[in-house]
Amino acid sequence: MAYEFITTRTEGEKVGVITLNRPKQLNALSPALMVELGQALKAFDADEAIGCIVITGNEKAFAAGADIGAMATYTFADVYRDDYITRDWETIGGIRKPVIAAVSGFALGGGCELAMMCDFIIAADNAKFGQPEIKLGIIPGAGGTQRLPRAVGKAKAMDLVLTGRMMDAKEAEAAGLVSRVVPLDKLMDEALAAALMISGYGRMAVMAAKECVNKAFEGTLADGVMFERRLFHALFATADQKEGMDAFVNKRPAAFKNQ
Repeated sequence: MAYEFITTRTEGEKVGVITLNRPKQLNALSPALMVELGQALKAFDADEAIGCIVITGNEKAFAAGADIGAMATYTFADVYRDDYITRDWETIGGIRKPVIAAVSGFALGGGCELAMMCDFIIAADNAKFGQPEIKLGIIPGAGGTQRLPRAVGKAKAMDLVLTGRMMDAKEAEAAGLVSRVVPLDKLMDEALAAALMISGYGRMAVMAAKECVNKAFEGTLADGVMFERRLFHALFATADQKEGMDAFVNKRPAAFKNQ
């Protein structure tokens, strides 16, 4: 499928790569871009050959926020009636395969929120994160006030949301927002290596693991542990469990078939 605001490709026949492609606007997340991103994510999610997805931008910006030029003239009626942001953005939450954000440059406002919607973030050493919406007379609108405290805690989230300041990659890693920081020129190598590793594991186990970790943020500890236990039990009905354990016992590489 041809896209106007993103590009897509596959890596190693197992990883889907989506690149945000509005460089003059620092990849500002227009509604049209978000529609295309959702379409690409769903296409990779439905592709049986793909085991993991990477979303990235360019060296200057992962995404420097929403399209403020378009938003400036909106009224309450416009954004409420059209369910602005929610309708298109929540597609990301329904993707069952792992999604990695490979972030370099600015990830601000909607860009930070998009990165946090991914399953984990690998950041280049030039990455900068922030929720500067307060400077525009608004607040984050795509989960920033909800996902950021879950990632970095209340104090750090309040600091970022209320001051609108940016934090660099080192601070973001220390706070728990990103999983690792790598040199800029190694960013895609690291992200693709992680994605290819994930893609090499049994698909059902990977999807179950993603579901279980996400469940930890949606209910009580007791509910989460029970959910994990039931999926753990269920995986013993798969051929990949038999293959993985037989390979371990017999000291050979496992050949998972996603069954």
